[in-house]
Amino acid sequence: MEKRNWLITGVSTGLGRAFAQAALAAGHTVIGTVRSEKDLRAFEELRPGHAHGRILDVTDDDAVSGAVAEVERSVGPLDVVVANAGYGLEGTFEETPLAEVRRQFEVNVFGAVATLQAALPHMRRRRRGHLMAVTSMGGLMAVPGMSAYCGSKFALEGILEALGKEVAQFGIHVTAIEPGSFRTDWAGRSMTRAARTVDDYDELFTPIREARQKASGNQLGNPAKAGDALVHITSVERPPAHLVLGSDALRLVTAARTAVDEDIHAWEALSRTTDFAEGAQL
Repeated sequence: MEKRNWLITGVSTGLGRAFAQAALAAGHTVIGTVRSEKDLRAFEELRPGHAHGRILDVTDDDAVSGAVAEVERSVGPLDVVVANAGYGLEGTFEETPLAEVRRQFEVNVFGAVATLQAALPHMRRRRRGHLMAVTSMGGLMAVPGMSAYCGSKFALEGILEALGKEVAQFGIHVTAIEPGSFRTDWAGRSMTRAARTVDDYDELFTPIREARQKASGNQLGNPAKAGDALVHITSVERPPAHLVLGSDALRLVTAARTAVDEDIHAWEALSRTTDFAEGAQL
């Protein structure tokens, strides 16, 4: 396998750390972003000389573009970029403060966009590269109590799908990574939870929140295997535009997309009534 330079945001813990460890184990060089000096040292100790840490806040647009430019100069051309940094925000739509919704999008959407936009011109000039971002099975299906999180991931899915069609002509691949439930801290200490304020949602949402907290630490997904899967798709000639990770994600995403298809077909006749008699077809 050709040795490549990877940039992965958010490598301190969770899937970001697993992706980095898998890439390092395969002999690649990984530049990983973290939020503290302590995390930087711990990351670089994984494989001295091949693991390079950078302290970065992905919501600081200028810092992101500066970091990517610096890495291109000091480490070398980036071949693979994984916009992984993000977090979960749990809460019913009505109970989630708008400020928290904005913050969710700032990190999960705009942080990823800033990372990919900073790397893209370099890859475009070289006519090669692989851009990836971690969305979620929640970017292809939605569950009660995660409206802001799913909304941010649905938004990122749309951006990635359009981006992939724009840059294919340059030999650049784009992949949306859609994990299911993995054994990380995502549903534990890493998750932000909106305060409960409306009793009407107790019957629906209280069991959902309790079940998620109870399952934290015992999820089905193996982060190390997710890392191996990610490394694998960077070695194939035609990597997927969508990579669903985990059998739970496969089941839930398939069910959700089937439900959408059923709605479309059930209301197809009404949909057709809104056309002019003549007009341009897209």
